[in-house]
Parts: sequence; C-alpha cells; structure tokens
Amino acid sequence: MMKTKIKTFGRKVNYGVQIVAVGALTGALAGLIVTLYNMLVEFAEHFSVGCYNVLRMYPAFIPLLFVALFLGAIIVGGFCKFIPLIRGSGFPQTEGATQGLIHFKWYKVLTGMFAASLMVVFMGLSAGAEGPSLMIGGACGYGVSDVTRRNASIRRYQITGGASAGLAVVLNAPLTGMVFAYEEAHKRFTPEVFVCSFSSVLTAITVRDLLVAAMGMEVGPFLEGFTFTANAGIPFLLYALGAALVVSLVAVGYYFLLFFARKKFRKLNFWKGLGKYTIPFLLAGVCGLVTGYVMGGGVEFIEALSSASEHTVSVFGAPLIVSLLIIIALKFITTLVNIGCELPCCGSLPMMAMGAGIGAAMSLLFQMWGMDPALSDGLIVICMVTFFTTVVKAPLTGILMTIELTWNFTYLLPAVVAVAVGYIIGDAFRTEPMHERILEEIIEEQRAPLKRLTVLVRVTAAAGRNIRDILWPFSALVTNVSRGEARIIPEGDANLHAGDILTVEGAPNDREDYLGTLTAIVGEILEVREESAEEEVEIAPEAKAS
Repeated sequence: MMKTKIKTFGRKVNYGVQIVAVGALTGALAGLIVTLYNMLVEFAEHFSVGCYNVLRMYPAFIPLLFVALFLGAIIVGGFCKFIPLIRGSGFPQTEGATQGLIHFKWYKVLTGMFAASLMVVFMGLSAGAEGPSLMIGGACGYGVSDVTRRNASIRRYQITGGASAGLAVVLNAPLTGMVFAYEEAHKRFTPEVFVCSFSSVLTAITVRDLLVAAMGMEVGPFLEGFTFTANAGIPFLLYALGAALVVSLVAVGYYFLLFFARKKFRKLNFWKGLGKYTIPFLLAGVCGLVTGYVMGGGVEFIEALSSASEHTVSVFGAPLIVSLLIIIALKFITTLVNIGCELPCCGSLPMMAMGAGIGAAMSLLFQMWGMDPALSDGLIVICMVTFFTTVVKAPLTGILMTIELTWNFTYLLPAVVAVAVGYIIGDAFRTEPMHERILEEIIEEQRAPLKRLTVLVRVTAAAGRNIRDILWPFSALVTNVSRGEARIIPEGDANLHAGDILTVEGAPNDREDYLGTLTAIVGEILEVREESAEEEVEIAPEAKAS
C-alpha cells in the first residue's frame, strides 16, 4: 500500500513539473512574440491616424485611400480564405482549442493571425489587438507542445497558458489573463489550470518587462490618464446603477445585431467570397475621415475622455455631447460590421470604448443633476466594463479589469454592482456568452458525422484524483466505476483508485485525439466500442461527470 502511494505521489510530482516547465516555456515564447506584435499594432494605429489626418488636409488624395483599402480587403480576405480559423476575434477559436474541440496547424494560425490582424489595424479599421494576442499566445502553446512532443492533455494546458499569457501582455493585466483560463476557457478551476496559467503569465510578463526595458520604454497602467477621487457613497452608487442600466440595454442591442450581421454576411459570396471583406474596409475609410477616434481599438478615445486629458473630443467642431454620440454611433456600426464579417480582429476593446463613450455622455447628464465632475472618470470606467460584461458574460474578468486597467480600487464596489446589473440584463434578454455562441457556430461548420464511443479504461495516471478534478475531453461522460466486484457511483467527488475500471461514453470530433487524451489523463484503454451517434451532441465547455 505504501509503495502504491509513493508511486502515485511520484506521478503527480512529475506531472506537475511538466506543467510548470512547459508553461514557463510557452510563456517565454508568447511574451516575446505578443510584445513585438503589440508594438507593431501601436505603431500601425498611430501611422493610420496620421495618414487620415493628412488626407483631411489634402482631400485630392482620398481616392488613393479607397484604392488601398480595396486592395487591403482582398489581401485580408485571401488570408481568411486559406486559413479559415483566423476569421474572427481569436477568443472562440482559442477556447475551442483549450477544450479539445478545435485542432489547427499552429504555425499557420500564428503567422496568419499576426499578419492579417496587423493589416486590419494598419488600414485604420475599428479593431482591438487583445483577441489576436490571445490566439497568438495559444498558438505558441500549441507549437511548444508539438516541438516537445507532449501528450494531448498537456497540450490543452499549454494552449491555455499561452492564451492567458497573450491576454495578460496585451492588457498589462496578469490576473485578468489568469482568470480567462478559469472563467472562459475551461469554466472551472483545477490545480493544473492554475499552475499552467500562472507559470505562463508570470514568465510572459517578465519577458515583456525585460524587452521593454531593453528598449528604454516603461510599462504603466493600460488607462494611465484616469484619476480617481474618494468614492461619493450612495449617491454615486445610484448614478452607477442608472448608467449601467443604459449601457446594458445598448450592449444587448449590439449583441443581437452582431449575430444578425454574421448571418447576413455568410450569404455574401460574390468574388468567390472575397467581396464581402471590401464592405468593412470601405466603411472604415468613410468613418475614419469623419474622426480618428473611430479607428483602432479605442484606447486613445478612452484616454481622451479622462479628466486629465489634454485632448478635446470634437467632431467637426460639434458640442461634446453631440461629438460623443457621433463617435459612439460610428464605433458601434463599424465594430458590428467588422465582427459580423469575421475579420481577423477583436471587438472587446472597441466594445469597451463604446461603453466608455456612453459613460462620458451619462456623466454630462448626471452633472446637470448635481453629480461632482470629479466622479466622471470612475463612471466612465464602470460603464466600460459593464458593456464588456453584458456581451461576453464574464463578470469576474470584468471586475478584475476595473482594477488592473487603472491600478485603483476606489470604485470596486460600484463596479461590482454595475457588472451584476449588466449580467442580469443579459440574462433577462436570454443572451448567451458571445464567444461560446460563436464557438458553437464554428463547430457546427466543421462538424462531420460523429461516432459514439464507449471506452473501458483502467486507472493508472488518474489514481488518487476526484472525477471532477480531471480535465476530461469534450463530450466524455463517466457512466460507471468498477472496483473489483464493487461498483462506485461516478459522482464528481468520487476518488479514483489505481486499477479501477471506468466506463467512459462520448461522441468526439477527433477519435484519435480523444483516445489519446483518455490514455494520458486516466490510464490504459482496455476496450473501445463504436456506434453511430443518433443524437446531436451538445457543445459544452467541459466534460460532464455524473
């Protein structure tokens, strides 16, 4: 008995060391590539804004702009046609990879998303870098897994760690990156997910800091221009509630229009499917000539709304409230079209920019009713994360972003209340998490006739663990646990012993990957029975054990 315990402990230690080591290696690679990517994105944003400023002064050259936009649309459309998985923000695809639902050639996805998303920003479209950064980080994890020949189980952890690292680097928010692993990627907490995401994020942030320091640059809060006064108590909480309600309703409208746009764009197949990509590019040209605040992720627009900003938000000399409404409307339309067309770009930062704009407009209204102008920055940040939470339905991520994007705890309680309002409003309108719904659509496009498998597995690697603590492959359901002559009820807290025989049922997308994962995380496969899956398998983020 003692030898069995020692062997089990040894396997756990070895497994944990593997996860830490590959997590650190993944974080180092992701930190390097994502940092360089975001430096290029920042340069591309400033370059495109400068070009549009010149074109406003010399309108004779505007036709050349639309020629360039047309050519850019064809190039980006070509990338999307030959590497379909880079279409969209990168969040759903990466989440699918962490769950074992999606497999890809990591080098194609990494280079394709890097180049295509960078061109989208370079052309001045409303596009954030956080989704592509996350996908590039996930592809780094996939690549390290392939090069080091890790098994399917370790690969999923590496993709998770790389994605967390990519998000942490782009937002300078390590906790937000780690929470992504629990709240969105796996929808659960396990020690392995924590260790892998922690080691990857820590290493990536360290590599980023060293690289930035070597270039003589500094790292500060993502929204460093905001200043916060003491919380105004109950009156400000009421202002935050009112603003959160307005922002949530706008966000729900954005959510439904987004999926309506995706449905319509799928039907556009002129010029062999490349023609539809010209629509968001040409639209971006028109909107970019109106105001530069529509371009890019929206960080400059958000910063310009802060009380410490020296910039004036104005469109053609219009009053502030009118300018805000114009920018919000243009940002709303362009982001909607970009994500609906499935351009390789992310809509999270543009969504937060829309929320910030609405918060600034609500602040002007509340100041007429007696709100202290010094509280405006807090209201803007709260509205920003509320819009994000209502659409994405990741409340913990939204709350942490409030702290990490500003490095301030002053408005934590109002932010929690506002985020809760956004989540409840989303539920009231029966919205699903945006990334999960898009992932379902991607899986549906790729789905082939599934075979239902019944697998008997002898427990070796999973000895000493509870069923719920194991990262089961997609659709796996433990239906029976046999221990000698006894049968154990396969509940989540059932502890597995070496030699137990598990009956695992499921209908996997990839048979070999499914069986390989079971071998890696449970033990020896004794028997595989196969039959047609008559019922459609529900797309779930994690395997269920009951």
